[in-house]
Amino acid sequence: MSTGKSQGMPQERRPQILLAGLARADAHTLAGYQALGGYSTLAKVLKERSPDQVIAEVKESGLRGRGGAGFPAGVKWGFINKQSEKPIYLVVNADESEPGTFKDRLLLERFPHRMIEGIVLASFALNVHHAFIYIRGEYALPARLVSEAIAEARAAGFLGKNILRSKFDLELTLYRGAGAYICGEETALLESLEGKKGYPRLKPPFPAVVGLYGCPTVVNNVETLATVPWIMAHGGAAYKAIGTEKSTGTRLMCVSGRVRKPGVHEVPLGIPLREFLDEDLGGMQDGFELKGVVPGGASTNILTPEEVDKARLDFESMAQFGTFLGSGGMVVIDHTISIPEAAYSIAHFFAHESCGQCSPCREGTGWIAGLVRRILAGEGTIADLDLIPVVAKQMVGNTICPLADADAAPMIAYVTKYRSEWEEFIQSGKRLLEPLPGAAARPTAGAPGAVRSGERIPIAVG
Repeated sequence: MSTGKSQGMPQERRPQILLAGLARADAHTLAGYQALGGYSTLAKVLKERSPDQVIAEVKESGLRGRGGAGFPAGVKWGFINKQSEKPIYLVVNADESEPGTFKDRLLLERFPHRMIEGIVLASFALNVHHAFIYIRGEYALPARLVSEAIAEARAAGFLGKNILRSKFDLELTLYRGAGAYICGEETALLESLEGKKGYPRLKPPFPAVVGLYGCPTVVNNVETLATVPWIMAHGGAAYKAIGTEKSTGTRLMCVSGRVRKPGVHEVPLGIPLREFLDEDLGGMQDGFELKGVVPGGASTNILTPEEVDKARLDFESMAQFGTFLGSGGMVVIDHTISIPEAAYSIAHFFAHESCGQCSPCREGTGWIAGLVRRILAGEGTIADLDLIPVVAKQMVGNTICPLADADAAPMIAYVTKYRSEWEEFIQSGKRLLEPLPGAAARPTAGAPGAVRSGERIPIAVG
């Protein structure tokens, strides 16, 4: 189990990096951000530091990507050949569409200039002269506020030609997506940004070699880049001193569910999950008991109350429990929530959002959603329940992007960790959904007349 250096640190003494200045009503404006010291770090770096020194500082910090994968940002930057004859691009992944996640939205609405300063610093380090922000299509207000912030930054000389008389040029373009979950995957995002269908690409080659328009490209999350100004102002070592050895710094956790203090919280990585629930979130609301915690968005495996008592909020601890922090979208499940219903909500989402490029995902997500729906329609059997993890395991690791895994792994966890609840639901004959036309005619798996291995049967998703 990882050891968190931040364990036992009083909340009032915890460092605020990303949410510093949240109380300012005008923090989203240039004047408000500068009153917080904004862009002073950029001015100092452009005057006193080299691009290689910026990359080295970010590597030293141990900052890991906050979009879900948790890959070290400085290492990712180091993959770029800055002597490339082709243009080098930086793309900001602001396509925050993971169910349960809304922390990037807060940054985009309240601190767009913090992200922009991070973009300019990263672009300077990478020899990028044109960066792009790919923002979720549904984020109308954040898109407007970011657009206004870009205009303010350009007018003040923080974007455009000869930034702060440093001879460094950078253009920044805001691009709105069209509402596809799959475009949160970095290569699908690049395809969409190029004006094509958002299909994930085969890797290798990775975007660092062949990215946007076939050029070297770094794709970073909003939270990741918004952290860079603090690192450059205080040093990589200071950032690394927060959190744990391998999970450094702070993390934004956006929490929903029956807790007393839902919302976005900034915490040092490594603190006990139970401490976070009881102290930062104020515990469960009166009359509600903890049933489980989805730690990092719909694609992460649920933790039981017993696992919650042992887990810590860091990458390594989550991995030990077969899950991960993902996008930081924590959903607290209380005792009134039906696990089969919650599972169907997730299964239906992934079946709907699959781009259909890979057969295991296109077919598998539909099968899982159909099986869960069959159970909720009061026609499921124990054999159907057993079939869910069988289908799920055939999806894992067999597709171009992780969407199939994002559906399969949580579904296996829901079925195995809460099996008794599924069995009780099936045996009670309870019905929460109406059967879809034709679905009732399908033979039950394992029953007389059931499908044989290799045969194809229709599964209605609905």
